Amino acid sequence: MVHRTLDGVDVKGKRVLVRADLNVPVRDGRITDLTRIERLSPTIRELAEGGAKVIVFSHFDRPKGKRVPHMSLAPMAVALAEVLGKPVRFAEDSTGAVAHAAVDAMAPGDVLMLENTRYHPGEEENDPALAKEFAALAEIFVHDAFSAAHRAHASTEGVGRLLPAHAGRLMQAELEALDSALGNPVHPVAAIVGGSKVSTKLELLGNLVSKVDVLVIGGAMANTFLAAKGVAIGKSLQEAEMHVTARAILARAEETGCEIVLPLDAVVATEFKANPTTHTVSVAEIPDGSMMLDVGPETVADLKRRLVEWKTLVWNGPLGAFETPPFDAATVALAHAVAEATETGTLRSVAGGGDTVSALRHAGVMERLTYVSSAGGAFLEWLEGKTLPGVAVLMTA
Repeated sequence: MVHRTLDGVDVKGKRVLVRADLNVPVRDGRITDLTRIERLSPTIRELAEGGAKVIVFSHFDRPKGKRVPHMSLAPMAVALAEVLGKPVRFAEDSTGAVAHAAVDAMAPGDVLMLENTRYHPGEEENDPALAKEFAALAEIFVHDAFSAAHRAHASTEGVGRLLPAHAGRLMQAELEALDSALGNPVHPVAAIVGGSKVSTKLELLGNLVSKVDVLVIGGAMANTFLAAKGVAIGKSLQEAEMHVTARAILARAEETGCEIVLPLDAVVATEFKANPTTHTVSVAEIPDGSMMLDVGPETVADLKRRLVEWKTLVWNGPLGAFETPPFDAATVALAHAVAEATETGTLRSVAGGGDTVSALRHAGVMERLTYVSSAGGAFLEWLEGKTLPGVAVLMTA
């Protein structure tokens, strides 16, 4: 797939509407993580330095079509100004006279932020009339919010069909990383999928077994697969109702030539809490009263041996209950091995999903992988093989 980017686009003097994702974490009125704003800034800088009138708009939280003061984007305008090192004006609406007056007052190189798009009830309904109002503010649309691209909203898909639409630099980087991971990867390709439930990642697993050479299953969903194969897993968390589905995935993987890798050993405890008494056992020897909460050192060593052969890795989900020590050990150990392989140039590593990002940050390797997506739901839907509406509008004919 080929997407229109900003390469070769003349933006001088043009009104450019940039869809950002400013749905950042806020506590007591203060932004606690600037990552999304920092990742957006290269696109804003490039457009402003090119002489564009840069109009930034985004959703924030779920005001459900009403004006909710604590869901205003005003603090994000202040934060963006600090990151850019230049003023960012703020308009108290994203359509109508207020927005048009603010745009009309702009000079080339200026940056303006509009108010929360979800203050309008038509936003999440992809209302054509609202999309036209957004489009009336600009001459070019730049979509730089991959994390919102899986939603067909007025500000992501609707306006993209009314103006010349291009991927911003953040969106471009995300699409190129994902294409290198699953679209046109260097083989052998491996995927690590963790998480608690097979049911929530059924489509993902179904797509991956036809795309990758090796599929590593970790987290509590590995328990379901082990149990489906007849392994006694004690009182480990599992989905007994998904056993038939798990066996079907295993059969499908055999048909496609995808090797499924399950844990060899387990770190078990009789209760789930921080730093309980633990034991490491073979997965075939999990005691009846114990639960598997992390994979063991033999499994980690096996994955490290395999890692030497892989050229491309897609990672979604931790290997164990990493938020609770000591059940972060396997995920952290493997994360460091992946980072080292990436830095030596033998591996292209792409990771994403909320828990995955948290686990990699916890391991201290966020900046050491090839690409770590903060997109969450959009990242998962892409891995599931779905067409994202906010990406489709950027595709060349």
